[in-house]
Amino acid sequence: MFYKVLVPIVRFIIALLNGNTHYEGLDNLPRDESFIMVAPHRTWWEPLLFALAVSPLPCAFMAKKELFKNPVLRFILTHANAFPVDRKHPGPSVIKTPVRDLTARNLSLIMFPSGTRYSNDLKGGAVLIAKLSKKTLVPVVYQGPLTFGKFLLRQRCTVKFGKPILIDRKLKITDENIEKINQEMKTAWQEIDFSINPNFHYVPKHKS
Repeated sequence: MFYKVLVPIVRFIIALLNGNTHYEGLDNLPRDESFIMVAPHRTWWEPLLFALAVSPLPCAFMAKKELFKNPVLRFILTHANAFPVDRKHPGPSVIKTPVRDLTARNLSLIMFPSGTRYSNDLKGGAVLIAKLSKKTLVPVVYQGPLTFGKFLLRQRCTVKFGKPILIDRKLKITDENIEKINQEMKTAWQEIDFSINPNFHYVPKHKS
């Protein structure tokens, strides 16, 4: 219920602050079941745009556990289907929780396989979650301003979805297979980026 109330509020705020957001490739989204959106992590507001793009379908999010220390923010995140992740010491819940959300709760998952905005190296969590939940990976890319100040200048933001990546149910979870699918995701992101703007090139900033 809270999620349904939150979506139009967030949509109004985004329109007020930027008003130049465009969604493309929506016909690539699975129609009859939940799925996993996988994206290169570029800004902190990407999850909001991704969630708005697929609404009214409800989504779940991974968020770093530090954000849950504030009681007000914890209430909002929890009721917006976000769950905490300890990046330094991820436990079994980092896999079990999203698998449950995708299956038992029928929520689509927004996920950044690199984990942070400061790296292009992909981890294996997305592949494992897709395998266990038997759900499809859908590559999605954000192109637009990378600082909030430029976002407020109403520069164009584009969110574009690519063709789904299907995980073979017989696939064995090995380092080699994980790397193969991760490379498929990277290739998909590059193709989506090129289709939006051939001159765009994202370089992760160093964490200060």
